Amino acid sequence: MAHTARNKVKLLQRVRRIKGQIEAVERALEEERECGEVMQLLAACRGAIGSLTAEVLEGHVRSHMVDPDGKNAKSRAARELIDVVKTYMR
Repeated sequence: MAHTARNKVKLLQRVRRIKGQIEAVERALEEERECGEVMQLLAACRGAIGSLTAEVLEGHVRSHMVDPDGKNAKSRAARELIDVVKTYMR
């Protein structure tokens, strides 16, 4: 997984931010905060995990499947897949 090794520091920073968000959910539940606040925190966690997933998936496609910057049909399909996944994971 060369693409994850290359971006290791950046990816780990994102994971640590997600860990902090999850801990905020835990604190909110322990403190019996309002449902709306807890749901807002959960939505932020979901978005952060989705973005991380999309980034790792994009690296996988770019590094192991095809060159999405190329000019052939497979490259266009790879770009489309990356765009759809990024949109879906938001």
